[in-house]
Amino acid sequence: MEQQHELVVNHTRTWIREVVIGLSFCPSRLNLFQTEKIRYKVLLQASPQTVLETVIREAYHLDQHTDVETTLILLPEAFSDFMDYLDLLDISEQLLVDQGYEGIYQVASFHPEYQFADTTLHDPANYTNRSPYPMLHLIREDTITLVLENYPDPENIPERNRSVARSKGLVAMVALREACMREQ
Repeated sequence: MEQQHELVVNHTRTWIREVVIGLSFCPSRLNLFQTEKIRYKVLLQASPQTVLETVIREAYHLDQHTDVETTLILLPEAFSDFMDYLDLLDISEQLLVDQGYEGIYQVASFHPEYQFADTTLHDPANYTNRSPYPMLHLIREDTITLVLENYPDPENIPERNRSVARSKGLVAMVALREACMREQ
């Protein structure tokens, strides 16, 4: 089991390095990645309850460990159906609000079948959020605010990212993500 956890983390780290950082999809990832401020939590065969409990435990962890900026909750054997995943995402976000974490942490969403509402299934733009595994990205809102204050034209980040993915094309984006999943 430990070996499987390690493989999932390695695939995710490679995806962050090669896709998220490599294509400059997120302005803050490089510093967090290089300084090891990302916590990886792998949940195998996770139920909705287990994931929700983990979201809150990770919020508590972030409360206590200010040296950690973000947690990636990785779900390699669960929530492969994108619609089920979106339901889990909605419940996770509401749970954070209910637990008093609104404005403190937010959940960013990444999934192997991610599809923006205004795109077709095979639009390369979807690959800005198509990760190796379903994941919930719990991140500090003050970190996001600080990064965006010092980033040029932050409101256009999503459209810039979509443009980059579309300019690469579907074949290249698929190949890039698949390369992250090779045995390591």
